[in-house]
Amino acid sequence: MTKDPPTAEDGLEALEPTSAQQLSLLLPAPAVGIDDVLVPARMINEWVYCPRLAYLMWVEGEWADSGDTEAGRRVHAGVDAARPALPAPDQVTEESRPFVTRSVELASERLGLIAKLDVLEGDGGIVTPIDYKKGKRPHVAAGAYEPERVQLCAQALILEDNGYRVGDGFLWFAESRDRVPVRFDETLRASTAAAAASLRLAAATRRIPPPLENSRKCTRCSLLPICLPDEVNLFRTGAVPRTPPPAAESALPLYVQQPGARIGKDGEVLVIKAPAARPSDAERDEAFRDTDAEVRVAIGDISELVIAGRVNLSTPALHALMRADIPVAWMSSGFWYLGTTGGRGPRSAGARVAQYRLREDAGGRLAFARTLVEAKLRNQRTILRRNWRGSEAERDPVLDRLRLLLTRLHKVRDMAELLGTEGEGAALYFRALPKLLNDKAAALPAFGFERRSRRPPADPVNACLSLCYALLTRTVSTALEVAGLDPWVGFYHTERPGRPSLALDMMEPLRPILADSAVLTAINQGELGPSDFVMVGPSCNLTPTGRRTLIKAFERRLDQEATHPTFGYQISMRRMLHVQARLLARYLRGELAIYPHYVPR
Repeated sequence: MTKDPPTAEDGLEALEPTSAQQLSLLLPAPAVGIDDVLVPARMINEWVYCPRLAYLMWVEGEWADSGDTEAGRRVHAGVDAARPALPAPDQVTEESRPFVTRSVELASERLGLIAKLDVLEGDGGIVTPIDYKKGKRPHVAAGAYEPERVQLCAQALILEDNGYRVGDGFLWFAESRDRVPVRFDETLRASTAAAAASLRLAAATRRIPPPLENSRKCTRCSLLPICLPDEVNLFRTGAVPRTPPPAAESALPLYVQQPGARIGKDGEVLVIKAPAARPSDAERDEAFRDTDAEVRVAIGDISELVIAGRVNLSTPALHALMRADIPVAWMSSGFWYLGTTGGRGPRSAGARVAQYRLREDAGGRLAFARTLVEAKLRNQRTILRRNWRGSEAERDPVLDRLRLLLTRLHKVRDMAELLGTEGEGAALYFRALPKLLNDKAAALPAFGFERRSRRPPADPVNACLSLCYALLTRTVSTALEVAGLDPWVGFYHTERPGRPSLALDMMEPLRPILADSAVLTAINQGELGPSDFVMVGPSCNLTPTGRRTLIKAFERRLDQEATHPTFGYQISMRRMLHVQARLLARYLRGELAIYPHYVPR
């Protein structure tokens, strides 16, 4: 998490009320039970600053590092250098010697709080808490912003509940090297107790606070891609989103697919070694790192490690990737998605509980599945309309029949009828797919296409579609897991062993936009040719070179930006998948009345 206090330039922003401050009735938090986890006092700081931020961090277990959080961690690491024992309360008297101790952990069951106090100074029977902050001292009348003063006051209240007498406290700002006094008056004490009770009550009731509206606080918060304040507020208040949430990282997936390759670790670098050379130098591509030479890739440059087939990953390398919250996707040699290890996600089951609840609601499942099929049919029409290379006389009847299917969706009464409607639309779409190939590609017998065949793919076009659908399954599964959802429990696709049903649900509307368009681009631009395929009995497979080429085309498609039809900002397809997964979690939790599918015009 990254948060910056309001600055003098923010004007009235410094006085922006939080939702906690707007409550007209303060409800008491439940008593602390024997199995309850105490709330860290630093979360009271977050709650006063932004209740939604505190809820996501503490209750949902969300976290995202940034340069600011790393800087703050370094400041506190310096404080932790020495830890003399804290004298017992009865040993801190007016006659006792002055003392200084660091990194003391104390708790208060009355408040339901626990705190790690940076520095405690004792003199004359009085204990003074000192809290370290990065950055410079703010020039405000109170000497510091309210969240920092409340956090320090929480530490003082915890000290008093443990029997110590407390005077004033201090905030130490590391960058400006200023020591700012904080007086624990009755107003501050009441605000602190109210904030602690409000946070604990929100955690007990599992009621996520609404986002701040049009707040400067959001712009540098590293939980922005998780919180999605503007996107949620669009449905709550109609406020137009300002800018898209930034990507969680700029790194790209790393594919390793050469049989016999070994992935180890040297420091913070992955070392990839493969057996004797097979592809020629001309066929090697730096983006895939699966040649016979030893390749070294910094872990920080990877967003995801994709392992296909007989590739060995060492335990130290796996541990390093898991510590860095980098998911490892496991796929068969034929690129059938098997599962994912690691990856960043919330440390709570709230979203999954809501997902399982909808799974047991037959009516809710059907209503949501209907929206999936509607979005898929609309996107199929869009792809046909945009890429048709035949005459309009041939195209219009297909578009009209797809439109007719859309009008029939609201009359669908059960899943079987919905499956039939989707199947009819898919048959129309795939029969028209050859009309999306340019003249040069259509003239090649290798790219003849009559119908969709999956197991096994009967021709090069089907082989390409199968690979891209497998890649999309893996990508969507990872996005869902990062959002705290279970990719194996869906609403539309039936659950079978080895089938990530929710991932298949969510990728249905995205197949034409991401997978089909990547295949069409690679074929129409001549990136793939007859030599990139091999027939094995009734099955058509891509050669290693052809597979590498198509993976590049798919990843290139994910990097392309487009205007989000709901929010109106430019966003890459890769980032869009994560936004859609987060929105699904928000929908399931009840924050959104409808789920906004990605349906470009």
